[in-house]
Amino acid sequence: MSKAWRLVGADGSSYDSDCPGELGGHRRSRIYGRLDCRAALQAIARGGYVKNRVFFLNQAEARAAGYRPCAVCLPQDYARWKAQQDLTAASR
Repeated sequence: MSKAWRLVGADGSSYDSDCPGELGGHRRSRIYGRLDCRAALQAIARGGYVKNRVFFLNQAEARAAGYRPCAVCLPQDYARWKAQQDLTAASR
């Protein structure tokens, strides 16, 4: 019997996968990052993060589900996301 992991897909719904997710996220803040993210590990240690933890197969699925990159563990991806947000806001 193989292990199944619970992941969130591009449409935001959960599904079982034979492959583990490579990214973790927080359902309420809509942020995703690496599983070894310092900020996420600190939040988990305080006990306030685990209840809303979700997992993604990859960045494409996390972004499609409406999550943004973590500024701590994915600073380059966050900077690109932030620049895109700033352009969108300026064009309104």
